[in-house]
Amino acid sequence: MAMRSAETMVARVAGLASLPAVYQRVRAVVDDPVSSMTDLAQVVAEDAALTLRLLHVVNSVYFGMMSRVDTVSRAVGVLGMEAVHDIVLSTSVASLFKGMNPANMNMTRFWSRSLLRALLVRTAAELAAVGELERCFVAGLLADLGHLVMYQVEPELAERAQLRAEAENQPLPRLEREILGCDYAEVGAALMQRWSLPPRMGQAIAAQIVPQAAAEPVRRDAALLYLARVMAEAMERKLDNAALAALVDTAVWPLIGLKPAELGSLRVIAQMNHAEVVSLYAP
Repeated sequence: MAMRSAETMVARVAGLASLPAVYQRVRAVVDDPVSSMTDLAQVVAEDAALTLRLLHVVNSVYFGMMSRVDTVSRAVGVLGMEAVHDIVLSTSVASLFKGMNPANMNMTRFWSRSLLRALLVRTAAELAAVGELERCFVAGLLADLGHLVMYQVEPELAERAQLRAEAENQPLPRLEREILGCDYAEVGAALMQRWSLPPRMGQAIAAQIVPQAAAEPVRRDAALLYLARVMAEAMERKLDNAALAALVDTAVWPLIGLKPAELGSLRVIAQMNHAEVVSLYAP
């Protein structure tokens, strides 16, 4: 059986080939050093569906605004250009999921779990006072997209790796490398590169399995993604906080700036917001 590289896999997925054109326009404005908040508001306002999604998210209970935000220019003014970019990116990714139904994959479950991870990353970043909360949310949302690619391109092999990991109690990435030639983190990073997203995001996704091995600027990002993955899987299995804490590599806590005792709060806050966030970002 031919081993596949992460780049080869990504090249074979037509449905995820590129992000929507409106996101590309938003990104161009944010990346342009001479552009202003007015320029960004104008680009977003030209797309009625995007405007609706942005205001829907910003005015949600989850976002916790003190007063209603009823125009794009006010949303940009209150949140700043980077945060608006990140919300547009997460809603653009959500729109890509429409109509995608890979063999052997439950998309509703995948989407719900991805949003739980996004929430866990954002909440952990907030508790650790990391800042850039929307960027953290997006990274959590994108962190498992490698699996979506795998199940699109090689559904039988991807499922075989998953079933063997469960049956033999082996780490899934190791079996993915053995069976497919690469793991989901490598595939996710290749997809980020294909989309020309900021390198830091792709590097964090690539390093999420062993965050302590990552380079200094992305180590904390990768550790947040690692923690969210372990937590989401444990929560799905309905493990209590003590059992969950035992699954987290002790080297990860200092990288994030949290303690195992904070797991309970992190879990409760994420669970509290999960249903609303699923409805906000439903593809």
